[in-house]
Amino acid sequence: MTVLQVMSVTTVIKYDQLVCQIRQQIENKIWLPGEKLPSLREQVNLSGMSLMTVMHAYQVLESQGWIQSRPQSGYYVAPHTEIISQPQGHQKLQLTESVDINAFIFDVLQACRDPHLIPFGSAFPDPELFPQRQMMRALTSVSHQMKPVDAQHNLPPGNEALRKILAQRYALQGIAVQPDEIVITTGAMEALNLSLLALTEPGDWVAIENPSFYGALQAAERFKLKTVAITSDPQQGIDLEELNRALETWPVKALWMMTSQQNPTGCTLSTGKKQQLVTLLARHNVALIEDDVYGELYFGNEKPLPAKAFDQHNNVLHCSSFSKNLVAGFRVGWVAAGKHAQHIQRLQLMSTLSTSAPMQQTLARYLETRSYDLHLRRLRRQLEQRKHLACQALKKHLPAGVTISGLQGGYFLWIALPQQVDTMALYYQALQLNISIAPGKMFSSSKQYVNYFRFNTAWWQEEHEQAVAELGRLIRELL
Repeated sequence: MTVLQVMSVTTVIKYDQLVCQIRQQIENKIWLPGEKLPSLREQVNLSGMSLMTVMHAYQVLESQGWIQSRPQSGYYVAPHTEIISQPQGHQKLQLTESVDINAFIFDVLQACRDPHLIPFGSAFPDPELFPQRQMMRALTSVSHQMKPVDAQHNLPPGNEALRKILAQRYALQGIAVQPDEIVITTGAMEALNLSLLALTEPGDWVAIENPSFYGALQAAERFKLKTVAITSDPQQGIDLEELNRALETWPVKALWMMTSQQNPTGCTLSTGKKQQLVTLLARHNVALIEDDVYGELYFGNEKPLPAKAFDQHNNVLHCSSFSKNLVAGFRVGWVAAGKHAQHIQRLQLMSTLSTSAPMQQTLARYLETRSYDLHLRRLRRQLEQRKHLACQALKKHLPAGVTISGLQGGYFLWIALPQQVDTMALYYQALQLNISIAPGKMFSSSKQYVNYFRFNTAWWQEEHEQAVAELGRLIRELL
């Protein structure tokens, strides 16, 4: 063992000692939820450890959910997350009275903007897979032909031609959606947030998946909502028994979830389970906000039906966009909102006013041709090939005991490392090598997924195998 390796092991032992010490102090209520911890420099003086060791210990505690950082303020004991006991053999519901995750997610997403990073942690597909030249030609043509009155014609609910095309695409799957039920939004995130605003008031309960897309956690924090997180298995998806118990116990107003190519697990619910989900929610009079941004990125010959297909009570708000399958920069999405469409239009007028008129018209023009479906077929083949190659490299270089989920479609893999590995430590070490990953902390307000990370395969290139080998080396060191 080299001197450098000895120093590295010593540092790990020291920061682990400090992590255990502070965690025990919190458990013994020496530090209560919301109380400020000693600053980094104060902890250096108290412990006699280096600033780097103390900083690493605080980062680990934050990734495990024990503490949280506040900009320009310091570190605080995290708000209490109540664990509700269930009968033996069942998972535990995670209740959170206040969600505080935005700052951390912002830091991770900002880091992914670095063009020198290998973007395994990115949320977006490689833009080189999109028909950018065709889209730019369509945009140029629309720009030359636009009239001043077009801005008014694209106010909420949005461009009429685009809404009609979307309604026709629903009809091709046997789903009856009228153009007037569709509201064009600035990306799927606006569709999802407006849907949540239309269904809730501050202090209300909403159900989410665990793990879940971090946008749901951010929205809960922003709108001051309480969350009950329902276990979602990477293979089977959401636990309907657990969801039923939650709906019987708490006054849940809405469930926000992905039913196809879930982010981060990659799971697609079976058709039967989607039908059971809609029936269960209808029985409890709970709305479903269905985030279906990856719905077109399935593998195989048949597109999975969304949960919206089984909605007989007009209470599923189906949200999607073109950002993940056609053009990210246009930021055009929509919600098929049914009876909630008028309310969502009013909310949109009070916030963003409307979605960009040129972008709406460009998409309407492009979708009138056969180009979109031809592009989607090519995109699905490329994503499937890249995911296969990335998965081969991961299996080759990652240590034994690693589980990889998410092979059904899309471009995310959900990777479970051995329990003792903290992916926040892996995240920070990988960044030093210009490699990004999305640590499990991004997808849950609990400490359940600290040994998981999400891996984006859409950017895969042959030369990225060396980066995967480096990840494998880092993981072995953490073990």
